[in-house]
Amino acid sequence: MERKKICVIGVGLIGGSLAIQLHEKKLSSKLIGVDVNEEHARKALELELVDEISTLENAIDESEVIVMAMPVDTMVAMLPLILDKIDRQIVLDLGSTKSQLADAVKSHPKRGRYVATHPMWGTEYSGPQSAVRGAFENKAVIICNAEESDADALEWVKHMYNKIGMHQLEMEAKAHDLHAAYVSHISHITSFALANTVLEKEKEENAIFELASAGFESTVRLAKSSPAMWVPIFMQNKENVLDVLKEHIAQLSRFKESIEKEDHEYLIRLISNANKIRRIIK
Repeated sequence: MERKKICVIGVGLIGGSLAIQLHEKKLSSKLIGVDVNEEHARKALELELVDEISTLENAIDESEVIVMAMPVDTMVAMLPLILDKIDRQIVLDLGSTKSQLADAVKSHPKRGRYVATHPMWGTEYSGPQSAVRGAFENKAVIICNAEESDADALEWVKHMYNKIGMHQLEMEAKAHDLHAAYVSHISHITSFALANTVLEKEKEENAIFELASAGFESTVRLAKSSPAMWVPIFMQNKENVLDVLKEHIAQLSRFKESIEKEDHEYLIRLISNANKIRRIIK
């Protein structure tokens, strides 16, 4: 397939990392960045993540592909407006929730030009300076409600993800949001909560952080993630997040109860059952 003029709206961690791949895999003939954060826009240009920075209006007019990489609440508001302005351009998003996006444009006359995707990669950092070379290689990308996208738009998006080394799965938007709550969203809530717990105790015991091990660091790593990104995700996926959070709290209560009662056998069973995760994570 020939290279395309591509606009990336939101040149932070995710958008910036994708921009690197679009350059290196020769998918783009020109990369245009759009960002409401002027510092991010300046930095993305300085780091050569994009060829130029433009306004949204001009970028849409000039581009053949439009990539949305902003927080998901902004996406829901902007996606219908972007579809209003396009002709035959391809629009795709990189958001972590999908149901509200799908609902926002389900009756839009240009719905077919949009491809809903979620590349399963990210770090706890943000901003264009955090962009990572080769970030998406050997990771999964979920394509949602593929049957609602035009064949040529879907074909190009699949070609793009294939070129940057991602393996692809197709899923219905509501199913995606359910699974994402279990494999991603609860991990972040747990990390935020644990960090707050330790920060509260740290007021009493300064040695906690001096004794912090690699295990602690890996567990709370996600607590450094941006609230601007994660609050909208939790709100958009509220029902599923609350469901998994309820189960997680129940599991914590079982550990608390077994320790209070010094029930060694029950504690062994709980930990042994947790060890079964080895079947999924080697």
